[in-house]
Amino acid sequence: MLSIKNVHKRFGDVHAMNNINLDLGPGLFGLLGPNGAGKSTLMRTLATLQNPDEGIITYDGVDIIEQPDIIRSTLGYLPQDFGVYPRMSALALLDHIAILKGLTNKGERKEQVETLLQMVNLWTHKSASVATFSGGMRQRFGIAQALLGDPHLIIVDEPTAGLDPLERQRFLDILSRAGDDKIIILSTHIIEDVRDLCTDMGVMGDGKLIVRGAPEDLVERIEGKVWTQRFESDEYVDGLKKSMPVLSTRRLRGATVVSVLAPTSPGKGWERRDELLEDAYFAYLNGFMGVSGARHAA
Repeated sequence: MLSIKNVHKRFGDVHAMNNINLDLGPGLFGLLGPNGAGKSTLMRTLATLQNPDEGIITYDGVDIIEQPDIIRSTLGYLPQDFGVYPRMSALALLDHIAILKGLTNKGERKEQVETLLQMVNLWTHKSASVATFSGGMRQRFGIAQALLGDPHLIIVDEPTAGLDPLERQRFLDILSRAGDDKIIILSTHIIEDVRDLCTDMGVMGDGKLIVRGAPEDLVERIEGKVWTQRFESDEYVDGLKKSMPVLSTRRLRGATVVSVLAPTSPGKGWERRDELLEDAYFAYLNGFMGVSGARHAA
């Protein structure tokens, strides 16, 4: 069990983490939020790369701030920016990282390195320098190094940003197969990653954990409350944002499609549509949802 209690972190005037409380057991947990929400700060703190200013973080009852080696020995971490040695092959670099992780038995290390390279579909590129890999290949190598040593806690930070659809799906499949007995934290701003992969999630914004729940439960809370209409005038859309809880706007064939949150029809021309996880995300992120429902739609 990973337990985060009353955790704060400041960088000058920026409150990057503001009273974060979260308990996590085995399974995939998705942490959604825009860039700058504080997700990477939380991930780096859990990986013991920095200490919080306040709060307690325990893993299986042990304070990892006071005893960071406890979690480092069982951690697999893929940061947002994954650096590599420029002239090392994938095979040599993964073997080197395995040694750094404490895999000292040469036979066991060789078996694990080769198995992981095959699992992430990089075996045919084992002799190539990782520095020459495409973004998707490098991310697959990143998850391979994160899985070295069969870690019980895996943290991946924005792992699919910039990947093409095929690479993204391959990466998510690898993560999904990592095992139900592990705590896996997927930090991202890509809603589809959480929708496709996670059974539990949280939304983070302005350094705060705004809401936590199963994706289907968060969607259920806005059931029947998402309405949409197409507008030709952007000026009218700007006025709507001041008077209604607008979830999202998007351009479609020369017009703007607006989605809003309301318990009943906002008026003429509005049509109800099926709610999505994206709608629930924006509803909470923008403060439209309170304890009992839509803030502006009571």
